[in-house]
This record gives sequence, C-alpha cells and structure tokens, in this order.
Amino acid sequence: MRSERTCQFEAPAPALSDDDAAFHDHRFRRLIPADDWAALPGDVRRRFSKHLSGQRVATYSGEIVWTRLSRMGRLLAQICRLIGAPLPTNAGGPAPAAVVVSEDRVCGGQIWTRIYGRAKGYPQVIHSAKRFAGSTGLEEHIGGGFGTALTVRAEADALIFISDHYFWQGPHLRLRLPRWLAPGRTVVTHQHLGDRRFAFDLKVTHPLFGEILNQHGLFRDA
Repeated sequence: MRSERTCQFEAPAPALSDDDAAFHDHRFRRLIPADDWAALPGDVRRRFSKHLSGQRVATYSGEIVWTRLSRMGRLLAQICRLIGAPLPTNAGGPAPAAVVVSEDRVCGGQIWTRIYGRAKGYPQVIHSAKRFAGSTGLEEHIGGGFGTALTVRAEADALIFISDHYFWQGPHLRLRLPRWLAPGRTVVTHQHLGDRRFAFDLKVTHPLFGEILNQHGLFRDA
C-alpha cells in the first residue's frame, strides 16, 4: 500500500508572493460556476479562499450539537477505525469541537483536522486530506488509501459537498468501489449563519439501510 504522503497526481498550488492578500486561494472557487460563487455570503467565500501557505492555519471552534448513528452507522464507524477512524464513533451531544485547516505541503491540497470532545476520555481526532484532483476536481482522502470524489455546489447561503464515488488508491492501481461496498451517499453542508458563524451538517445515507449517520455542528471563526 502506498504512503499517504505520496501524491503523483496532484497539481501544484499557484505561487503567491508574501505581499498577496490572505484570501487569494481560488481552488474551491474554480469548482463551481462564477455566478454561484459570487452569490454566496462573503463569510463563506472568505472561509474557502484563505491562503494557508507557510505557517498559516485556519481554526474554527464550536460544538457538535448532535451525532446520530444507526446500528449500521455504529458498525461502519468501528470498522473504519482500521484506517484511522474517519467517522465519528460516539452518538449524542452536545460536545465541544474544533477544526484546524492547514496546507498540505506535499500534495498541494489541505489537511483538515477535526477534534470532537467526549463525555469521558480523550477527544476523537479525525484527519482527512482534501486534494484538488480527479474527475470531479476534488477528492477527500481518509486513510489506508481510501477516499471519495466530491462534487461541489452552491445553494443560497450554503456550500454543499456531495460524494460522487468512493475509491481505493494503491501504488500503481486505483479501484473505484462498487456502490454496494461503499458507505452510501455523503452530503456535507457548510451553511452561513451570519456574524462569522456557520452550521456544519454531515449526512450519510446507504441505499439499503437508509440514513446511517447524521451530525449537526455549530462553529465560528476563531
């Protein structure tokens, strides 16, 4: 299995001088029509245009209001611990949470780190890498060579990420997972709430088992 840090297919990020403004990363902007991007609230556009080169990071603090897991969702979350626990393993809420975004210096994408508090024990830490590559222009790599290709659309005050297909990437092989083996349709919604606040919603719906995961969080720029 290939190293998670090997990125042969990633296009390099555009070079920017130190004199450039902090909101000149156009990689998300290029994924949706220009008019749809322009119609988004300014906070959303700025949040997904932050230039995070060097030591810059973007941080967001808030809480997970609820996490709902069906029996199949609980089982899938436990199985996924074998590749780094990319899904929340605890149902319930509310719980404190934080998100840290940094530039992936190896692949040219972004590293997203989510920290979810628990009633007992250490918080759950979830890592994933967003890479601007593949047939849809955006992929989320979650560990063990597994990932999902995402489509992006803008609707009124929200930016929505929808799974197109799941895949496994090896050293010299890339396999598209059949639908029956994939966890289901994943929809992530980033909705503007005003005053530098936003709602985060994650839903995973399996074609046979229905909704297996539903998570709702509230965050603000830190």
